[in-house]
Amino acid sequence: MVTRHATALLLFATLLCVSACTIIPEPTASPEEMITVPPGWFLMGEDEGRSSNQPQRQVYVDAFAIDRTEVTNADFARYVAETGAHVPGWNPGALEAHASEPVVGVLWEEAQAYCRWAGKRLPTEAEWEKAARGTDGRRYPWGDDWDPDRANTAESGPGHVLPVGSLPQGASPYGVLDMIGNAAEWVADYYDPAYYTYGPDRNPRGPDMVLDHGLRGGSWASPSKYAQAFFRNSSHCVRPNPRVGLRCARSVLE
Repeated sequence: MVTRHATALLLFATLLCVSACTIIPEPTASPEEMITVPPGWFLMGEDEGRSSNQPQRQVYVDAFAIDRTEVTNADFARYVAETGAHVPGWNPGALEAHASEPVVGVLWEEAQAYCRWAGKRLPTEAEWEKAARGTDGRRYPWGDDWDPDRANTAESGPGHVLPVGSLPQGASPYGVLDMIGNAAEWVADYYDPAYYTYGPDRNPRGPDMVLDHGLRGGSWASPSKYAQAFFRNSSHCVRPNPRVGLRCARSVLE
C-alpha cells in the first residue's frame, strides 16, 4: 500500500525529471538587466554624410531604461515556448550552440511582440541613439576615434555574430553594450529619410506614415562608416534578415 508520503515523493521526483529533461539554455545576461538613461537633452544626428542623418540638433528624451545587451537566442526561446509563436527567420535547432548570441532573423512585428511579452517595448530611434552615444555627439559609443577592437564589424570581426557582451571595451557612456556592430537592431519608429528636418525636438517618435522600419547600429557585416552611433538605416521587413536583431526599452517615471 502506497502511503501519502510516498506518493508525494514520487510526484516530486517526476517533476524533477520533467524539469531536467526540458532544458532551455540560460542567457549570458538576464532579460531583466536594464540600464536607466536619465532625462535630458543630447546631440542627435550629424551634419555630414547621408542627408538622412542631418541636421544635427538638440533633442530632449524623457527617462527610459534599455536592455544592457541584445536579446539572445536563449531569451527568445522562452518567448517562443510560452507563446507558441511561429518565427520563420529564427532557427531553434541552433539554439544549444548559440544560446548566448543575439537572436537574428526576427521581423519587426515579431520584435515588437517579443518586447510586449517581456513587459517592454522597442526603443524609439532617439532613445536608441542617446543610449549609444550619450549627450556630447560622439561618433561611437566610446568616443570620436574608430577602434576596431571595440566593435564586431566588417573590418575587425570574425564574419558572424558574437555572444552578447563579448566586447565590453565598446560600452556606451551609460554602460550599454554592442550598440554598434554584432547585430543591427530594430527601433520602434517608422523610417523617413527626411524626418530630422521636421520631427519635434522633444521625444520624437518617427513619422506616422509607414514607409520602412528603422534600423540602428549596423551589424557584423557592416563597414564602420555604417556602424556609427548616429547612422540611420531601414528595412522593408518583408523577409528575415540574418544580420538584424533587437533589444527592448521601457519608459521610466521620474
